[in-house]
Amino acid sequence: MKTYVAKPSTINRDWYVVDASGMRLGRLATRVADTLRGKNKPDYTPHIDTGDFVVVVNAGKIAVTGNKLEDKIYYRHTGYPGGLKQRTLAEMLEKQPEEVIRKAVRGMMPKNRLSRAQLKKLKIYSGASHPHEAQKPVEMEIG
Repeated sequence: MKTYVAKPSTINRDWYVVDASGMRLGRLATRVADTLRGKNKPDYTPHIDTGDFVVVVNAGKIAVTGNKLEDKIYYRHTGYPGGLKQRTLAEMLEKQPEEVIRKAVRGMMPKNRLSRAQLKKLKIYSGASHPHEAQKPVEMEIG
């Protein structure tokens, strides 16, 4: 019996839409990361991009537990001496709600070229509307 290996020419990509309002950040990010990688498909192959497109709407309405709104800090560096900047989760949700979900999903993906290509299939919008109606995305249930 031979091992099945998916070929890039035979992959069927679907579009999913997720409404993030009221959902926990970590649970949402794990399901989205698995869908982007294609781990929910029977023809998953680790070294081939078999994943689907995911559209996340209402990114600013995600929920977190505990004191994470004040305690969770996002760091970035400007590249200049003493240029370490920090923002709390509450500030990030106010100014850049899309980046909160993008950073959470990115942290759950492997650190390689393939995952950087797979992250391009993630579309995040802070509002309830998105411009991907022509692709007929299917509602993805996250329990």
